[in-house]
Amino acid sequence: YRTLKSFGAPVDFINESNPGFKLTLPLIKRVCYGAVFGDILMKCVYRMRPYELEPGIVNRKHKIWEQRVISFLEGSSVSHGQFKKMCREMVHEFDLIPISDEKKPRVGIVGEILVKYAPTANNDIVAIIENEGGEAVVPDLIGFMNYSLFNQIWKADELNMSQKAKRFAKLGIDAINLLEKPMNKALEKSERFEGIESIYDIAKGASKIISIGNHTGEGWFLTGEMIELLNNDVKDIVCLQPFGCLPNHIVGKGMVKELRRQYKGANIAPIDYDPGSSEVNQLNRIRLMMTTAKKMQKATLTSAN
Repeated sequence: YRTLKSFGAPVDFINESNPGFKLTLPLIKRVCYGAVFGDILMKCVYRMRPYELEPGIVNRKHKIWEQRVISFLEGSSVSHGQFKKMCREMVHEFDLIPISDEKKPRVGIVGEILVKYAPTANNDIVAIIENEGGEAVVPDLIGFMNYSLFNQIWKADELNMSQKAKRFAKLGIDAINLLEKPMNKALEKSERFEGIESIYDIAKGASKIISIGNHTGEGWFLTGEMIELLNNDVKDIVCLQPFGCLPNHIVGKGMVKELRRQYKGANIAPIDYDPGSSEVNQLNRIRLMMTTAKKMQKATLTSAN
């Protein structure tokens, strides 16, 4: 208060609580549904767009569904039955888009949460990968929420911290699993998409390489996502990090050597993103990774034939 007043800030400004908006149950419900729809659209668009036979058809389908989702979430009645129906229809319609049988390198994108998802922060790395002849594979956003909840369970078990927080976290994970169930069923039923992996399985996989006690930033979850990708035959991975991000240097870049040792053919490229970083250098590192990915895929296809 004294600091703001010393700069001449009005008393009304200093005392303003600035609530923004109130989190009501209907709003929380809409936010949760919106997060699931976002993950479905991301999975479907990135999986189908590199192989579309009719240029632009996937983006057009995306825009159609984007408007349908907005209309649904802004409507006066947001029913769970309609939500489940839309999940099924969304996956089904993308599944019906004609695509080529071409095999392209599948490139996983992991890293610091903002840089991983925001095109403005990563210079639209998905478009770069697609232009270089690859398919981007990005883990879903809701997984990070599960990671945050899982940490409370670990703290209660290993550090004797709040059991109440542990019970709340387990309920939260169960609620998220229930929310994602329509999406997961639709993805598993489809011909071209893959279902989602349990946070407990991701944690189990990560624990073989890194301590689950790493909770700073993306923590053990970043390593877990890379292992999840490698187990699903996504051998090519870019690990994005803000320049100088110390947690990411440990749980991301620091795990690369061991991941390469345990997973034969793992092609992992850590890339720094910062306003002062050279965009040309980032692009060159991606292209070098893609060149290696194409060579490895060609060798794999040759040996298979």
